[in-house]
Amino acid sequence: MESDCRIPMACFRPRALALHALFWGLVSLRVFGASLLSDEKTAGKHLLTSPTRHTTRASDTPCWQLEDFVVTVECSQCSAVRSKLWAACEQTGYVETVNCSKSNREEYKSCRSALMEEVVFWRMEGAVLGLMVLLALVVVGRQRSLDRRASEKVRRQIESI
Repeated sequence: MESDCRIPMACFRPRALALHALFWGLVSLRVFGASLLSDEKTAGKHLLTSPTRHTTRASDTPCWQLEDFVVTVECSQCSAVRSKLWAACEQTGYVETVNCSKSNREEYKSCRSALMEEVVFWRMEGAVLGLMVLLALVVVGRQRSLDRRASEKVRRQIESI
């Protein structure tokens, strides 16, 4: 006797349940982790720019965070010598030289290279395309399996007559 339940019983197997829990746990960890990190960055910027609470000295804060600046040297990849000297190289591996307008100081600011962004974009596109092909093969395989089951069921029904 067939059940009217539309959810296949294979979804309730312990292995499937564990994989679903792991997947959704990782997804939620990623989402909430990114949210917490952005909240920490926002809180840090508020502390630095708040006129009533100065927790750091103005000399510790880069001038490009406090005032207008002009980019003097465009975004370029850090060399071996630069990466040892500037903390700005650690974030992205690219740095640009900026000149602050009020203090007239020259400082180094981490930046995102257009070339780096293009490489990341094409990697993501390749991953999506590969995932699409993989999932299309899974769908085709599942459809063939279901077709086999249906034809087997019809064959058994015809034999019983």
